[in-house]
Amino acid sequence: MKQIAVIGGGSWATAIVKMLCNNCGQVGWWVRNKETADYIKKYHHNPNYISSVEFEQKKLNVSSDLKKLVAESDVLVMAVPSAFLKESLKGISKEDLKNKKIFSAIKGIVPEHNLIIAEFFNQVYEVPIENIGVIAGPSHAEEVAMEKLSYITVASQNNESAAFLASKLACRYIKTTTSDDIYGTEFSAVLKNVIAISAGICHGLGYGDNFLSVLISNGIGEIKRFVDAVHPITRDIKDSAYLGDLLVTAYSQFSRNRTFGGMIGKGYSVKSAQTEMNMVAEGYYGVKCVHEINKQYKVEMPITEAVYHILYEKISPAIEMKLLSDKLS
Repeated sequence: MKQIAVIGGGSWATAIVKMLCNNCGQVGWWVRNKETADYIKKYHHNPNYISSVEFEQKKLNVSSDLKKLVAESDVLVMAVPSAFLKESLKGISKEDLKNKKIFSAIKGIVPEHNLIIAEFFNQVYEVPIENIGVIAGPSHAEEVAMEKLSYITVASQNNESAAFLASKLACRYIKTTTSDDIYGTEFSAVLKNVIAISAGICHGLGYGDNFLSVLISNGIGEIKRFVDAVHPITRDIKDSAYLGDLLVTAYSQFSRNRTFGGMIGKGYSVKSAQTEMNMVAEGYYGVKCVHEINKQYKVEMPITEAVYHILYEKISPAIEMKLLSDKLS
């Protein structure tokens, strides 16, 4: 039996640990702070995120010692924000990850490298691409915590690895499917956060549902153009891993990216919105990375560019969204 460990202490990491505990005798769980690890061991729930989830202590191997946990595990599920991934992996070498299966549950791009998570582990840590996978939505941690029916796609070019992890996540309230499109699912997950920020900005500015439906319809077209340019394979953009993930992130009350965008639309600065949320909106980092990557591909991406102008060039959200509205159809 392969030993699985989840790396990260946030809401999505907590939800993944909950899912895995349904099917695994024990699940490894790395959290950054020893105090948090000790709290989980003693009180059986995460004190900081979706604290309603209670764990059987015998099912958990909680630790703040990443190197030790990596050594004890065969499969690693990465669930830390992309902007902090390099810092979290300090002290971990290429040798430590040799022969490990790496699955990314991170919906972002590593900023210093402009690499999606699969490319980061492949290029920086020399993990073979067949040993890398992606956990995609559509699913919010909060609804997983409440055991509301959710769907997850596990993508890997190694079908056996994808099927293995999918079987460990599947349970009464989780249905899983597999895919071989790691590049498309990862880039789509990044871009749906950007589109969700734009939806939040428009909502904050007072635009209605009629406009938001047009915005999001154009958003899925933008995602398709970009992923087809970056990794041109046959894929159905209407599948839940792409369109479904976009819809839930753009519309849901639990979407931190939509929430972040709503605050920007209402006049918050980026810093004040981030401070008040106390959670990471991956789309903030993702839009800058996609903007840089798209200099190579030159894909038409008016929504992404509008969000970039607002967040990084400090253009007025009202002005930028008015200009964007004239480009949509």
